[in-house]
Formats: sequence, C-alpha cells, structure tokens
Amino acid sequence: MLDKFGKFSLSYHEIFNYPLTANEMTRWTPGRIPNGYKCDKKAIFKNGYWFFEGKTSLVSKLMKRHQNSTKKMKIARKASKILSYIPMVKLVAVTGSLAMRNTSENGDIDLFIIAENGRLWTTRLSVYLILKIFGFSLRRPGSQTQKDKLCLNMWMEESDMVWKNPRNIYTAHEIAQIISLVNKNKVYEKFLFKNRWILDFWPNAVRIVNCKSENSFHRISFIEKIAFKFQYSYMKNKMSREVVTPTRAIFHPLDWGKIVLAKLNI
Repeated sequence: MLDKFGKFSLSYHEIFNYPLTANEMTRWTPGRIPNGYKCDKKAIFKNGYWFFEGKTSLVSKLMKRHQNSTKKMKIARKASKILSYIPMVKLVAVTGSLAMRNTSENGDIDLFIIAENGRLWTTRLSVYLILKIFGFSLRRPGSQTQKDKLCLNMWMEESDMVWKNPRNIYTAHEIAQIISLVNKNKVYEKFLFKNRWILDFWPNAVRIVNCKSENSFHRISFIEKIAFKFQYSYMKNKMSREVVTPTRAIFHPLDWGKIVLAKLNI
C-alpha cells in the first residue's frame, strides 16, 4: 500500500508514462503534497515497478525507452567529451527525458551548458562551431525533425546559476534529474547548492553539499559584447517566452510546468 505521498509521486511520473522502481519511489518522494491533489486510483507493485491499476503496459514501454536512451546517451557523451576541451565550458549535462532514461526513439538530446564568467556568448559560438565541425546534428528552433539531434536549450554562466522563476515541483524535478557529463571545478555541485530550494519539493532526489562559489565579479570583454549582440539580434524576432540575457539563455518555448500542474489538477 502506498500513502498519499507515494501516490502523488506515481501521479506525477505517470504524466511522463514513467513507472517507478522501489528505489525511485524513495528518491522521488515529495516533500509536500500540493493543495488540491486527490487520487482514488489503486497502486500496484509488479515486476519490480510501481504503477496504477490498468497501466501495466508502461513497464514494457519503459524498457524500450531505456534502450533508446542508451543509444542517445552515447551521442551525448561523445559530444560532451569534445566540448570538454573548450576551456570556457565548465559544465555539460543531460536534461529532460534523456536524463530519466525515458526518451522516445525519435526524441532529441537536451544539453545544458555552463560557461566561464563573462564568456557565455563566445562559448556558445565556439560550441556550435565545434559541434558542426565534428558532424553532430543540431536541432534548429521550430524544427519537427529531432531524432538524435543535439538540442542546446539551456545556457548559464557561473555568476548566474540560480534558477529564478518559476520555482515549482516541475522545475525542481527537472533540475534534480540532471546528469553531469563534464564537470570542471565542481560547477555541478555549485549549481545544485545555489538551487537547493529544489529539496523543498523533492528532498531525497539528490544529495547537495555546501559548495559555495567564489566571487562572481568579472569584466565583460568587447568580443563577448559583440557575440551577445550578434546572437541576440539573430534570435529576437523568433522568441516567445525564452529568457535571453548577457549571462543566461533558456530556450523553453512551452511552459511544461503549467501543463504538468494542470494535469495534476493543482
């Protein structure tokens, strides 16, 4: 029998067609139940997974998505290894469905990159150039063809790693599930520490250690300013709800947090 916390976790992950193992049920136990959540479904444990009655097929589907994810992770690791040689790149991490090993065959590969202070936009140009030279397929904004393409949809620099808004159970999950592939000078640990608010939503999801960053003062070079203006002018007419500043670029045109909360009726 699952308590209301366990049922909420199942309800949340069912939105993504994701049954939970016993260990995952512990990891993804919520810190609190949002107001308005109700569930009368019967939870079942079978073949090593928890799921709601009538959702047995989720297990076999997940096995297939695990296989898809293994193939795509090889591409992500290959790209990350190449990017690790760029001195300005401090973190390369897998996000989204691939981070949960839950991607479809036709899915893309979401990457999150943190750059050295004052070098975000020159780093972004360098990353795209290097990936093109080495023959990686990159997903273009608005493109419906995405199979095995790298989607570089989240960029930050070390001085601006705090996730501001929205802060909800969805964004907390997305941050907690990130898989670090390149991690220089413990930037991944610093990122988690700066976003330790995620533990209010998922207290067991990830271990966060006290890892304070150094002073973030830095000077923006002339080349960096030009790189920002050039890239911003190119993308500004295509933007909807994207966040683009000199120190971060978040390309999430759909508000998945709002969609998930609506599905949970909270």
